[in-house]
Order: sequence, then C-alpha cells, then structure tokens
Amino acid sequence: MILAAAAASLRNLFAPETRNVFWKSLGLTILVLIGLWFGLRESFIAFAMPMIDGFIPDLPEWAGWLTFVFGILASIGLALGLAMLLSPVTAIIAGLFLDDVAEVVEKRDYPNDPPGKALPTSEAIIASIKFFGVVVVGNVIALMLLFIPGINFIAFFLVNGYLLGREFFEFAAMRFRSVEEAKLYRSRHSSTVFLGGLVIAGFLAVPFLNLLTPLFAAGLMVHLHKALSARDGAVSPMRQG
Repeated sequence: MILAAAAASLRNLFAPETRNVFWKSLGLTILVLIGLWFGLRESFIAFAMPMIDGFIPDLPEWAGWLTFVFGILASIGLALGLAMLLSPVTAIIAGLFLDDVAEVVEKRDYPNDPPGKALPTSEAIIASIKFFGVVVVGNVIALMLLFIPGINFIAFFLVNGYLLGREFFEFAAMRFRSVEEAKLYRSRHSSTVFLGGLVIAGFLAVPFLNLLTPLFAAGLMVHLHKALSARDGAVSPMRQG
C-alpha cells in the first residue's frame, strides 16, 4: 500500500497537470532556503566570529592554515544548520500547496470519487504555524542527538518520519473529514502513517530531490488516505463546512 502510494506520487510529480504547482513550490522552496542561508551566515559573522576572535589569540604565521580549516568547519556547520531547517521550511510550504496538489491527484487518479474540500485559509494557516513549531522542536532534539554516534542518523528518520507523516496525512484527511475526525483517523492508522512518514523522511534525505518534498509528501498521503478509506469499506466521508 505504502510503496504503491509512493510510486503514484512520484508519477504525479512530473505529470503535466502538476507542472504549475511543481514550479511554484520548487521556486518558493529555493528562495526561502537562499534567504535562510544568508541569514545564518550573517548571524554567524555578526555574533559567533567576535566571540571566537576573543578566545583565540593572534596566530603565528606558520599556523595560518588553521584559519582555512576553521573556515571549512564553519561552512559545514552552516550547511548542517540549513539541512536541519529543511523540514520546517517543507512544513510551511506544504500548507500553501497541499490543496493544489491534492486537487490534481484526486482529479487525475480518482475521477469517480467526490472531490475533497480545501481547508479555509485561516485553518490552513493556523495548522501550518502549529506544525512549524512542532517540527522545529523535533529537529532541535534531533540536532542535540547529532553528536551521539549511532543515534543521529536514526533520530533524523524517526523524528521526521513521525512529524511529517502525521502532518501530511492529517492535511490530506481534512479535505474529507473534520479536524477531530482527521486526527482520530490518523491515530487509528498510526503505524501505517508512520511508515509512510519514513518514506517521506527518506525522500527528504536525498540532496536536491528533497526540494520537492512538499509535492511528493502531499501526493503520497492523498493516495494513502484514499487507500485506507477504501480498505475500511467506505469512500472518505465529506468534511462539512
């Protein structure tokens, strides 16, 4: 079920119907990441560099190579920081484009089913902001575990698998269910949703391809919600309002 949903989502990524959303999502993600990179870099130069200069005395000429090594380490640190922010960025962008992706998937692959209903703007914004905070906290925990060998890699997948799986599934479910019903339905199928989230986390770990995470994750969870609803013996109930 999960693999079938992932395969269908990959096909939809490059379908003509999703091309408009594809470029909008990709462009916005890149712009946000560029802005974050410059923000992190300038913050490091403004706050961290003066502190480091105060602790390190003037180096002799022969030790100038240490500056080069430190520059490389600082760049790696900034890159890691940006990587940790990718999940929160994905969460925010998902809130903007999930309904567009879901509508395309439903029309393309489920033409005979009743279409879902987009969340009201206020609900979508509130849900995105709440999830943004949860993802930030989760990734801070994962970052702290980064320095524990054997746990850091696992922590990345577990944290992002749970958080991304939960959020994207609930977003997909809320096109047909109330907020409370969507949460209960996600809880009822928590193991399946978590496994789907791990697939999203794996996608997120692939450089460059991870820029398309919002589109892939939204499509995957729309297919997964449809499959679970069909397995439970009924078409997804329509959300009221």
